[in-house]
Amino acid sequence: MIKKLLNTQTKSISFASLILAASYFFSALLGLFRDHLLAGKFGAGNELDVYYAAFTVPDFIALILVFGAISSAIIPIFSSYLANSEDEAWRYALNLLNIFLVFLIAVCLLFIILAPFFVSLIAPGFSPEKREITALLMRIMFLSPIILGISNIISGILQVFKRFLVTALAPLLYNLGIIIGILFFVPKFGLVGLALGVVFGGVLHLLIQIPVFFNSGFVYKPLFDFKHAGVIKTLKLMVPRSLGLGAGQLNTIATTAIASTLITGSITVFSLANNLSSIMVNAFAVSLSTAIFPAMALAYSKKNKKEFEKKFSSAFLQIIFFTVPVSILLFILRAQVARIVWGSGKFDWIDTRLAAASLGVFSIGLCAQGLIFILSKTFYAAHNTKIPALISFITVALNIAMSFFFVWLLELHGLFFSFFQFVLKLQGIDNISVLGLPLAFSIAGIAESLLLLFFLYKKFRVFRLKHLAVSLYKIALSSVLTAAVTFLARQIVISYNLVNLQTFLGVFFQLAFATSAGIICYIGISFILQSPELEMIKNSFFPKFFKKN
Repeated sequence: MIKKLLNTQTKSISFASLILAASYFFSALLGLFRDHLLAGKFGAGNELDVYYAAFTVPDFIALILVFGAISSAIIPIFSSYLANSEDEAWRYALNLLNIFLVFLIAVCLLFIILAPFFVSLIAPGFSPEKREITALLMRIMFLSPIILGISNIISGILQVFKRFLVTALAPLLYNLGIIIGILFFVPKFGLVGLALGVVFGGVLHLLIQIPVFFNSGFVYKPLFDFKHAGVIKTLKLMVPRSLGLGAGQLNTIATTAIASTLITGSITVFSLANNLSSIMVNAFAVSLSTAIFPAMALAYSKKNKKEFEKKFSSAFLQIIFFTVPVSILLFILRAQVARIVWGSGKFDWIDTRLAAASLGVFSIGLCAQGLIFILSKTFYAAHNTKIPALISFITVALNIAMSFFFVWLLELHGLFFSFFQFVLKLQGIDNISVLGLPLAFSIAGIAESLLLLFFLYKKFRVFRLKHLAVSLYKIALSSVLTAAVTFLARQIVISYNLVNLQTFLGVFFQLAFATSAGIICYIGISFILQSPELEMIKNSFFPKFFKKN
């Protein structure tokens, strides 16, 4: 029964997106629980600063060497081979897997040796003792890109076969592995247990997909044809994409370096808020763009321009429809979210207020971050990786420059500082310079999405402007009313003393009450305005979504 379930093919894009969204939702819950455990156990201090700093370079390697290839090359190339010959498709996959595995091992071994050098680059503000333990954790974590690299290539191929369920479960197990590390490895091995948990999560991510991968037709053969046309094309397509992703990851590395020079805990505050805001994006934007990408790639390969444009336009508007209200809810209820997720154990009141403020600033760019996924993947589906890469480099430079500028402005304690203190309710906290980092990140994200949109429209004319304007008007009106209702619901709980807001249950009730009011308002207004995006979501729940193997 389990085997049949995991091998089930998802018939419709809507339901594939729904499966991935559900996966990201439960993965998000595990991610929130993971961060809750980390914050409660370590607080915003040296230990978590070390952990998040050690994560940056292994994550960088995984992104540029694997995720660039999957999103820009493997899925569309494997799809094109599969359309003609399944044997040729598997021959391509075998060559790619073998070559990538050897290359990943070689690169990670080199980086393990050079770990102390990279720590000195990404955390110049760390003491010698913090650098030493960071290098140790980084060396352990370099096993993760090897495991996750192969696992994510397998995920990309399985998505072509519409095995979205098993690929959706893999991230859940990854987070579960990290949680096991916090609960069981840390008490025994200390901070090293966190790194071991990351590696264990990668192993679980891979193991759940292997049986389905073999069942899809994979038979291992030691093929190493470096001159294979598909492998060469993969490299050509992935290099610009990898450079673009690498440029994007430089945001994180540069931010970590800047934060390491600020007060202790700045890396932790930024990372926790960034993780939570990313969860909000992943919950829908990543799942939808991942589900629709193979179909867009196939439509482009068949030169079906109308279908290509239709799928992009639909995904684009659905992401806006979801992320705009989420951004509003997150900004208005940032303090309640921060207290529920992080406000326990060693994570004190000042840490919680700073993290809540960071979350609020991140929410400004949440919709833009969601749109970057679908805009970039539309270029990749059309075998164009150069434009997104170039735009990514430009916005990374912008982000780094703005990070230094905003941190400097906040350290001056002038008008800009006073404005931030007032808007984000940070009276009594004098050092809020870390907030310059999420502000720069959000503005850079908005700039990147606008540039991608401009060049995409200029090149492909992927949507009708009148249809777009009508949908955006309806979303904007629904969102404004949702903001008002959410704010009023939050204040009603305070004004009428409905619960004790000094307790976990009291804060949770306020968060649940205000969120529910906002969601009901948004759905209700969207229904009255007959938003087509709401109709698409409703249609996702009709039967016959699956075609059994």
